[in-house]
Amino acid sequence: MRATVKDVARRAGVSPKTVSNVMNGIVPVSESTRLRVEQAMLELDYVPNLSARGLRNGRSGVIGLALPDLATPFSAELAHHIVEVAHGKGWNVQIEETGSDPHREQELMTRARAQLIDGLILNPVVLDESAVKVGVSLPPVVLLGEVTQHLADRVYVDSFGAARDITLALARPGRRRIAALGVNRGRHSSTAIHRAAGYEAALESLGIPVDDDLLIRCEKWTTESAASALGEYLDAHPVPEALFCFTDSLALGALNELWKRGLRVPDDVAVAGFDDIADGRFAVPPLTTVSFDKRAIASEAIRLLTERMANRGRPQQVVQLGYAIVERASTGS
Repeated sequence: MRATVKDVARRAGVSPKTVSNVMNGIVPVSESTRLRVEQAMLELDYVPNLSARGLRNGRSGVIGLALPDLATPFSAELAHHIVEVAHGKGWNVQIEETGSDPHREQELMTRARAQLIDGLILNPVVLDESAVKVGVSLPPVVLLGEVTQHLADRVYVDSFGAARDITLALARPGRRRIAALGVNRGRHSSTAIHRAAGYEAALESLGIPVDDDLLIRCEKWTTESAASALGEYLDAHPVPEALFCFTDSLALGALNELWKRGLRVPDDVAVAGFDDIADGRFAVPPLTTVSFDKRAIASEAIRLLTERMANRGRPQQVVQLGYAIVERASTGS
């Protein structure tokens, strides 16, 4: 016979309500209790009846995750952590690619209002063009990134501070001609604006004038686009002493283009990225980058979302996570 919630509760030595709390992820339980319940579910091969649960509590058991570009390694790593954390809380995850299209975000919010999904984690590129707007009735939603607003809960890393600090690290050995790859992305994304501002702030603090000839524009934040953009730049400009790439994916494209031209990293050009993706750690040479805890982003986003589901009227919460500059061989470390 199929195991029930009461069977799991009896095996774990807790109440059926506690088992439900563990599965729903709404009411906090202690780590030891959660582990006992999960172990009992495993031993009994318990499978939650999501349809029945939805009828009882008005929830589908599914949350939506919408990222601009699922093809990037950063999106893949972040989605992996969000799915793992959500599953640990009893949620299934529906993953969507928005392509920075507010209409796709609107479709997801419509599904949430119709209770086809219980809440959303969104990474809007440009808030002004997002479906998340003033005057719009929002379902439970958490935003990721530097989308400064007072509409929804948010989790982010300080791109301005991190970009400033990694630019300072590039300059530390005495480099002054430091280029930035990734400025002016698409419709002026919030992330690009913050990282460009941090780069410029670092140069200004060092007394180095901001030189437009060292700003390398890139239509898309992909490895291929980065290689193409850097190639076109080097055809018309002298080689910079250092290159700050706004993502690790951009940096990988830059490393390839520099290699094709016979330029040595870091002897001829030092290169740094942002995001600390796995591919960057195994690049040749290994990539200096801005590192932060993607698992923590996932955990905080799921926490804020479940709290918002439980209390729609509570004040907005904003969580800023820390970062570290990890120096590797691409800058001479």
